[in-house]
Amino acid sequence: MRNILRYASLAAAAQLAAAVSLDVTSKDSIKNATSLIAHGMLSYYTGNVTDTASTVGVLPGPYYWWESGAMWGSMLDYYHYTGDTSYNAVVTQALLSQVGPDYDYMVPAHQKDEGNDDQAFWGFATMSAAEKNYPQPTVGNYSWVQLTENLWNTQVRRWDTSSCDGGLKWQIFTFNNGYDYKNSVSNGAFFQLSARLARFTGNQTYMDWAIKSYDWLFDVGLISSDYHVYDGADDTQNCSTPNKIIWTYNGAIMLYGSAVLYNYTNGSSLWQERTQGFLNATANFFSPYDNATNIMYEPACEPVNTCDNDQYSFKAYLSRFMWASTLMAPFTGNAITTLLTDSSKAAAQSCSGPSDGVTCGEHWYWGEYDGYYGVGQQMSALETIQGLLVSDSVPPLHSGQVSLMTTPTTSTTVAPAPVPTMTATATPTKRGLGEKNEPSSLIFTVIASMSIMMVRLGLGELVFGAQI
Repeated sequence: MRNILRYASLAAAAQLAAAVSLDVTSKDSIKNATSLIAHGMLSYYTGNVTDTASTVGVLPGPYYWWESGAMWGSMLDYYHYTGDTSYNAVVTQALLSQVGPDYDYMVPAHQKDEGNDDQAFWGFATMSAAEKNYPQPTVGNYSWVQLTENLWNTQVRRWDTSSCDGGLKWQIFTFNNGYDYKNSVSNGAFFQLSARLARFTGNQTYMDWAIKSYDWLFDVGLISSDYHVYDGADDTQNCSTPNKIIWTYNGAIMLYGSAVLYNYTNGSSLWQERTQGFLNATANFFSPYDNATNIMYEPACEPVNTCDNDQYSFKAYLSRFMWASTLMAPFTGNAITTLLTDSSKAAAQSCSGPSDGVTCGEHWYWGEYDGYYGVGQQMSALETIQGLLVSDSVPPLHSGQVSLMTTPTTSTTVAPAPVPTMTATATPTKRGLGEKNEPSSLIFTVIASMSIMMVRLGLGELVFGAQI
């Protein structure tokens, strides 16, 4: 009877935390909302509890290895924007657990699900750690930027001139499906990492490769004249016929890489034009219906309910890199803030179900929770909402972590709002995954809510996963 009363009392208290409330004008409200959403996302991760070589740092199935790296990148953003250090020890453990024997994020245990794009998402995380002055690793004698450089060095050696006049293949190993495909996310990620390493280190080699990889994407037809980014092309056909399906994250990766080079080149007109072009192209990722103005969606799969667990997370990277672009190319700020503020409100409304009252959904334009849940849905809402704090954050640092790139002041232009255009559609071809069981028990709901309340009151550490 005592336990029943205890859980009843906790359940009553948990109602106070039910549903994600968001006031986009209040920093405290934004931080409270992101705290709930981040906790919900990490409830899918159990590696900090099981603490085995096969589980530390990685999400359980059906999620692939790459999405774990993406999630830790989101948590680095969470720490940077909110100042909440509750998860830092877990994030650091996760990032270092996957460095591999040569400290380059080539992990033998994940050969069957590590492609160039998968590896790059871990590189996004380590590069972000370097730029954000995140506490340096304590093992391996490598800094965050050196780990990123190690990763980059493995990729530059894979630049393949045997077909399509260059480019990275999607897959690293011949035995994985997609080895004969050169895709935009692998090459776009290499472009972005090259741009960020150039800005961070000042090394011209990285700049040369950023330009070379960008030019290759355009010349092979994976970037259109109006800055739409297509999925990829079959290299057995010399990349002659691009697959013109468009995903949000491809454009986002190119947008941020271009914004970084706009910053690094002190506001060059070329990189301003390209940044503006990719920003214009994002218009097709917002406003799916007349009554859903400025609300983000994944047009290739979301309206027809065919997104898989990979694709559920793509909006997270669109939000991440759009918000980050406002720091590197301030002329984009007004247009991006308008889009993502409205999307943040809609995302928060979707985080209202089912049993804990704060689980996030997929279709933000529904105005309520839609029954689709998982890591990707949580991450997408998290990146969109926490970015509301971007204007108060420190821009990415340079090497030495002591100085910032001067924001270009010669240009007073303001980016116009993106305008949608008609684009080709195709059947989604990404890897399909199963569903993730929803953490729906009363005990999870109650204790998760109470854990957050306790942390805010200074009564204990925030815990998640099987530890709950």
